[in-house]
Amino acid sequence: MRSIAAVLLLAVPVTAAAQSHPQAEAQALALSQETIALRSVQGEGNRTADVAQAFRKALLAGGWVDKDIEIVPVDDTAYLIATWPGSDPSLKPVLLSAHMDVVEAKPEDWERDPFTPVVENGYLYGRGASDTKFEASLAVASLIELRRQGFKPKRTIVIAYSGDEETTMKTSRMITDRFKDAELVINIDGASGTFSEETGKPLYWSWQGAEKTYIDFQLEVTNPGGHSSTPRPENAIAQLSEALARIGAYRFAPEVNDITRAYFEKASALQPEPELAAAMRAFAKDPNDAAALAILRNDPSMAGRIATTCVPTMVQGGHAPNALPQRATAVVNCRVFPGHSNPEIQAELERVAATPAVKFSDITGDTSTASPASPLKPEFISVFEKGARKAWGDVPIIPMQSSGASDSMWFRAVGVPSYGASASMSKDSDDFSHGLNERISLQNLGPGVTYYLSVMTDLASK
Repeated sequence: MRSIAAVLLLAVPVTAAAQSHPQAEAQALALSQETIALRSVQGEGNRTADVAQAFRKALLAGGWVDKDIEIVPVDDTAYLIATWPGSDPSLKPVLLSAHMDVVEAKPEDWERDPFTPVVENGYLYGRGASDTKFEASLAVASLIELRRQGFKPKRTIVIAYSGDEETTMKTSRMITDRFKDAELVINIDGASGTFSEETGKPLYWSWQGAEKTYIDFQLEVTNPGGHSSTPRPENAIAQLSEALARIGAYRFAPEVNDITRAYFEKASALQPEPELAAAMRAFAKDPNDAAALAILRNDPSMAGRIATTCVPTMVQGGHAPNALPQRATAVVNCRVFPGHSNPEIQAELERVAATPAVKFSDITGDTSTASPASPLKPEFISVFEKGARKAWGDVPIIPMQSSGASDSMWFRAVGVPSYGASASMSKDSDDFSHGLNERISLQNLGPGVTYYLSVMTDLASK
């Protein structure tokens, strides 16, 4: 069996950055492989606690003491808290946030077994490679390297890894409750940068300072039903269909905040399609520019960046082919621009549906919450940008607002700034998070360690 170092030499282009911290890079790959092999999926046989134990073992060997590492069982999962105490207890801690659980993966659907990590052609394959066991391992290995170098943090550093981010986010909320006094959170969930499809070189790096709110609404129509040979004016399926058609065609008012405006301004310079680039610049100047809106709304990658979106995703109705439907239901999923409440969005959808027979219910539960954008504090942003440029060179840096959901929303909701700012980059064509044949480029190893050494040194020294 080849050594980890030999695998790295074969898998990764040799660069100055890749040679800088070989021990940390080898440990990051080894930890990634060890944790990918542990099936940390919600339900029977969930091994998230074993993932936490793998990190605990590495941290203890790296200089942490037992009392500073907690693995807290919660239902069938667990979360990890590992503290590196700072010299000044009056300073609020900085948190490094990730998650240890992954979504389900069926081996029969994959080219390779999803829970058998494979290094091939410069990539690490396996469930969790990009979301987000590689990045969590890279951060742990980097902090161990920082401690090995003799660094003494002034501000306490806390590794806070949740155990159910992909499902209920119960542990995410529990971690937030414990660290409402944090100075800031660095959420390293997923790749922050993008490689060029043509050259494989860094195209740009981004940090995420806001995210849209996830909401599910159930729409329901109930009728007495009856025999299909004697139709009535009120038909549950027809009534629901009319409401869904109106919702599907509806476009929420365009919006910008500081983060999305900066995104459109900076990303337009990298957009190869002149018409789309011009629309992005025009939208940043005037969100109500009709011509720009028409172009952006027609592009699936842009439509979610300019406004709240609500789309029908599930529908069910009727109970027999020869009977009038007694009940018809649908789910409308919304991704809501920061600043709007669930009741506000529900009321707008009810107006759009214009069908009194349709009953709306918010069925999101406690798996999501509205959260404001994190502040654009230069003292934080400059740290991330410095680290990214140390790692990847003078790449364009673009702020982002996510249309998905992450642990950051819980911190932002209680007033703790949280920023999605991981070390890694990926080609768009390599994005298989939650999908088949998930992978991450091992080109990230050397620059990744460089990034975390820079960022954590700066944040823990202030």
